[in-house]
Amino acid sequence: MDRTCLLRVLRYACQRAKIQDFTWHELRHEAMSRLSEKSDFSILELASISGHKTLQMLKKYTHLQVEKLADKMG
Repeated sequence: MDRTCLLRVLRYACQRAKIQDFTWHELRHEAMSRLSEKSDFSILELASISGHKTLQMLKKYTHLQVEKLADKMG
């Protein structure tokens, strides 16, 4: 499925749900935030999935959870 088709489907779904002013970037932000919270992907793997070219841009989409970080450190 290409990007144009995805945008059309998103637009249609928002119309049916009566959601206004929802953008592709908000969907991407939510997906990447959830994926980073619920998975054990490294930051480089997340960048590969999302297509971000810099880690600085990816950082805007991912939010580290202090508790999860503390668990990893033991």
